[in-house]
Amino acid sequence: MTAPSRGGSRELRDLRRLALLRGVQTSYVDILHGRRTPPPETLVAVLRCLGEPLETARDAPDALRRAEESAWDRVCPPVCVSWDGAPASLPLRLPLRAGNGRVRVRLVLEGGGAKEAAFDLSRVPPSGAGTGSAGECVEKRILLPWSPPMGCHRLHVELRGRVRGEATLVSAPSRAWAPPEEERRGWGVFLPLYALHSRRSANGGDLTDLRDLMDWVERLGGSAVGTLPLLSFCAPEPFEPSPYAPCSRLAWNEIYLDPEAAPGFAECREAKALVSSSAYREETERLRSSRFVDHRRALERKRPVLEALARRFFRGESGSDEGYRRFFAENPWVEDYAAFRAAWDRRGTPWPAWGGPPGDGLLRPGDFDEAGKRYHLFVQWALRLQLRALSEGGRKLLYLDLPLGASYDGYDVWRRRALFALDASAGAPPDDFFTRGQDWGFPPLQPERSREEGHAYFRECIAAQARHAGILRIDHVMGLHRFFWIPKGAGPAEGTYVRYPAEELYAVACLESNRHRARIVGEDLGTVPPQVRPAMSRHGFLRMSVAQFGLSSGGCDALARVPKGSVACMNTHDMPPFASFWKGRDIDDRLSLGLLAPRGAERERAARGKAVLALSACLGICGSGRGPRGVAAAGDALRGCLARLAAGPAETLIVNLEDLWLEEAPQNTPGTWKERPNWKRKCRYAMEEFRAMPQVARILEEVRRLRGGGGP
Repeated sequence: MTAPSRGGSRELRDLRRLALLRGVQTSYVDILHGRRTPPPETLVAVLRCLGEPLETARDAPDALRRAEESAWDRVCPPVCVSWDGAPASLPLRLPLRAGNGRVRVRLVLEGGGAKEAAFDLSRVPPSGAGTGSAGECVEKRILLPWSPPMGCHRLHVELRGRVRGEATLVSAPSRAWAPPEEERRGWGVFLPLYALHSRRSANGGDLTDLRDLMDWVERLGGSAVGTLPLLSFCAPEPFEPSPYAPCSRLAWNEIYLDPEAAPGFAECREAKALVSSSAYREETERLRSSRFVDHRRALERKRPVLEALARRFFRGESGSDEGYRRFFAENPWVEDYAAFRAAWDRRGTPWPAWGGPPGDGLLRPGDFDEAGKRYHLFVQWALRLQLRALSEGGRKLLYLDLPLGASYDGYDVWRRRALFALDASAGAPPDDFFTRGQDWGFPPLQPERSREEGHAYFRECIAAQARHAGILRIDHVMGLHRFFWIPKGAGPAEGTYVRYPAEELYAVACLESNRHRARIVGEDLGTVPPQVRPAMSRHGFLRMSVAQFGLSSGGCDALARVPKGSVACMNTHDMPPFASFWKGRDIDDRLSLGLLAPRGAERERAARGKAVLALSACLGICGSGRGPRGVAAAGDALRGCLARLAAGPAETLIVNLEDLWLEEAPQNTPGTWKERPNWKRKCRYAMEEFRAMPQVARILEEVRRLRGGGGP
C-alpha cells in the first residue's frame, strides 16, 4: 500500500469525517492490541476502494464536501424495509423550495400490479436539513399507506410529474422461519460431501451418497445432515478446491453430480459405454484407492460421460424439455454462467488475463465453444434435479453453509465486478489464534452498490441455498454488520472495518428464509461486536455454540452452558477433531507450522491440560487409567460431552461423524495452503463401514434418546 501524504490537522479531521460518512471505522478493537486507530494511509486506501476520489489525505476536504452534497441530492434511500407488513417510513430529501409541495409515490409490486399515493408535504414536519449541490435541502419522513405483501417491490417518487427517486421496498417477516416449538429439539450429523465415500462412489461422495446418508440419519431419528458448501469450483486453472472460494455462490459443483442418475443416462448408449469401459473402471479404482480426493482427476473422469448426456439432451432426444425450460426461466443467469465457464475452459486462464471484450464482461459466440456452454448448462440443470430430489416429500434435512464471498477469478466477480471492491480483500484483524491477522483472499461487497441494486445478489445467494436446505448457516454472520477490509498491497494489520446496512440484510435473509422454510444459523464465532447477538435474537437467527471453544478450567462449568436458541456442536470444519483436541495434537501441529511460538504453545498446553482435567471431573469420568492421572480417555470424554449437549436446550445438535471413531486428522488447518491437504481428506471409513460400527450406533442412539426421540 503506497503511503500518501498525511496532510494537516484539518485534512485529517475531514478524512475521519468522510470515513465515518462512508461507514469506514476510524477505530476498532482487536483482541491482541485493544483499541486501534487505523493510520490515514489505511483510511485513504479504503475510501478509494469505496469510490472516493482520493490520492492523499489532502484531498479529503473536497471529497467530504462532495459526499455530503451527494447524500442530500438523493431524494430517497436506495432501500426501505417494511417489517411484518406494517407501513414503511420513507425519508425524502428535497430542495427547500420543494419541501412544502406535493409528491406522489408509486409502488410496483414484485408479483405484478401497482399502487399510488399522493402526499402534501406542507403537512409533514421536517426531520432534518442539509445542503445539496443546488443549495439548501430539507428532509421529511412520510409513512407509506400500504401493507405490502412479502417480497421485494419497487418505489418510484415523483415530484412535479417526474420520477426523482427510486428505491427497493423489502417487505419481510421480522423473524426468520422456524418450525413449531414442539419440533425444535432435533439432531443431525456433519461430514463434508467430498470426504464421504461408499462402495459405489469412485472418489469423494456425490449427491446419491448424500441421499443415502440422509436416509440413514432419518431412520435413526435425526433431522439434519450438514456438509460444507456444494458450490462450483474455480477451474480449470488455477484449480481451487476450497469450498469457501467458489466460482459462484449461485452455481453448484459438478463434482457432486451422479452421472448415472442424470437425465437420459438410461437411454444414452454412449454414456453407458463410457461408464462400462475398462479405462473408466481402471480410473475409478485408482481414485478409490487414494486416501485423498483428487478433485481435478475426478472431474476429468466424469466430464466425458456428462458431455455425452448433454449432447443427447440438446439433440432433443430427452423427454424433459418442459422441466429444463422452467429451470432456465427461473435461473436467467445460468446461460451467462455457462458461457463464462466455456470461455474459461477454452483459455485455461482466469478472466483477469483474458483482455479485450471478454475480460470486460462481453462474450460473443466465437469466444467459447458452444458444446462447452451446453455442457455447463446441462450439469447445472442436472444438479438442480438431484438436489431437489433430496427434499422430495417435504423433508428438508440438508444443513448447508453459505460462504462469505466468491473468488476474484470466478463468475460472480467477472459479471458483477462493480459490486465488489476489487482493490481490497476481506479478512480479520490479529487475534489469539492468528496473531498476524487473516486475509481471506476474496473481494468484499461494496455496501452502497449492493443497496443500489436492492441487495439482489445477496438475495439470490440466500435463495439458491434455502431452496434446498432445512437449515442454512451464514458464515461469519458479523459480516451483515461490518467487514474487515484490507487494501491491496497491505497486510491485515493495516486494514479496518467497513459498516454494512445490517437491518436491510436481515430483512432479505428473513424474507428468503420464510419463502423457502429454511432455518437460519449465524456463525457468530470469533470477534463478535456487541450489537450482533441481540440483532440475531430479534430476527430469529440461531446462534452457534461450539463446545471446544467454550471449554475452560472452571470446575462444574468446564463445559460452557448452551444458549437455548442455538445449534450446538463439539467443533467445526476449521477446528481439530475432538480426539486431537483432547490430546493436544493440534497444538503440536500449529507449533510445527510456525502458527504458534514456543512460549505460546507452552501456555496453550498448560491451559488445555487444566481444561481437560476440569472437564473430566465435571463429567464424572476421571481416573480411567488410560491417560494422565485424572484425565478421561478421549472416547469417554466425547460421549460425556455429547450426552450433556444432547440433554441441553440447544435447538439442534450436530455431531461430527468423524469424532465418533476418534479421528485425529483435521479436514482443514486454517492458516495453511500447500502445507496440509485441506479440503481433500477422505473419511477413514466408507459409509457402509461406519454405519455398521457399534460405537457409532450406540452414541447416536443415546443422542436420539436424550433429544426426546428426534426432531422434524
